[in-house]
Formats: sequence, structure tokens, C-alpha cells
Amino acid sequence: MIERYHCCATCKHFRIDVREDGDRRIYCERLGFDTKPTYQFNCWDPKERVRKAMKQEEESE
Repeated sequence: MIERYHCCATCKHFRIDVREDGDRRIYCERLGFDTKPTYQFNCWDPKERVRKAMKQEEESE
């Protein structure tokens, strides 16, 4: 089940900043690296809403 959720976009360190010129920077706040929503890293720490969704799915199985 974790594989379904494990990606940067669901991590609590994932950020998107919109600059004044309209460009966006998508990055990991913890690591400081640019990333993409679908990337996966071992340091993944899911957002609280993702934890709840995973727990809810686990309980319904």
C-alpha cells in the first residue's frame, strides 16, 4: 500500500513556490533539491492526511 502513496507530492517536505515572474520552483524543503511530484526517495515522510488515508485503507482491508 505504501507504494501507492510513496512520492514527493505526498511528503510533508514537498514545496511549490511561485516566483514573481510566474515561474514555479518544485523542491524538497528538507533537502533543498529540486524535485518532481512523482519522484521517490527513501527519506519520504508522508503528510498527515496521507497517513490517515493509508491507515483508513489498511483498516478497510
